Amino acid sequence: MSESGLAALLAEPCTSFTYLTDASFGRSERLIALVVPVQGKPLIVAPKFEMERVARAVKSVSEIWGWEEHENPYQLVADAVRASGPGRIGIEPSTRYGVVRRLDEVLSDWEFVDADPLFRNLRIVKSEEEIALIRRAVSITETSIAATFASLQLGVTDREVAGYLRDEMQQRGVSGGGLVQFGPTSALPHGGTENRRLERGMPVLIDAGCRVHGYTSDITRMHFFGDEPSPQYREVFNTVFAAQTAAYEAARPGIECQQLDRIARRIIREAGYGRYFTHRLGHGMGMDGHEPPYLVEGNTQVLESGMVFTIEPGIYLPSQWGVRIEDDFVVRQDRLEPLSSRVAQI
Repeated sequence: MSESGLAALLAEPCTSFTYLTDASFGRSERLIALVVPVQGKPLIVAPKFEMERVARAVKSVSEIWGWEEHENPYQLVADAVRASGPGRIGIEPSTRYGVVRRLDEVLSDWEFVDADPLFRNLRIVKSEEEIALIRRAVSITETSIAATFASLQLGVTDREVAGYLRDEMQQRGVSGGGLVQFGPTSALPHGGTENRRLERGMPVLIDAGCRVHGYTSDITRMHFFGDEPSPQYREVFNTVFAAQTAAYEAARPGIECQQLDRIARRIIREAGYGRYFTHRLGHGMGMDGHEPPYLVEGNTQVLESGMVFTIEPGIYLPSQWGVRIEDDFVVRQDRLEPLSSRVAQI
């Protein structure tokens, strides 16, 4: 923290708060905040009537400063950091504007800066324990998707299938679910259910994930229901899989994130479908479903061992159908390791 020129860090309840404290709280008009001064111990500021609950939930922070309803909690934050400054306070990026404004009233001689790079770097490389949790979530998701595809029947609605998928995950002891898209709806990268009924000759897209002890999965699979797929559908599916494979094989520590996007996009472009690949190639995942690193043009961040992310190229033909294949990967010392099975069958 001192290397970043910061005298303190502050985070409201959020994913990074949970990462640092192993506890999760909601946000309200009553301030709860983690304060990490460069001089002194980390502490949590919380309403006094919540102190017992906070103390039970938080094991890694021993100091909890409580404030009465008639008191100004921001003054407690000021008291906690005053020995370290005046200086710069790094603010976790999802912190509400009103919180920062109230802090500025009691710490007017301090500078408030975006601490996103610091918080991002804390979480971007996963430990083996974190990877194991993600791997378990991936396994449950793949099994649940396969069971859901096996249940498909003529005339079922996408909403019914989404409910079946959710139930499959619950039966395996996790919370989760996903997007279920039939036919033309699959041409919308982030489309939702429309109560559309399944017909023969329809592609079915399921984009699903679940959470295991706070860590997520994110898998997209395709299934063609009924009749034989058209030659164009086969061509598109094979192109998408080839694009994913090319990025997967090129990935290694030291390569820029944008390079993987370029590699996959070039294959899709050369097949004549470049304008139908309308989103980035992938995103990191962990405690959040979408987090750095992002595989997108312009991102020069290099891959490091322990990073976990998706590779999910797609081709979306408006008003017809779309194909997306999404798998989860972890960077190792000299290669990329799939966490999911990379199903290549149409």
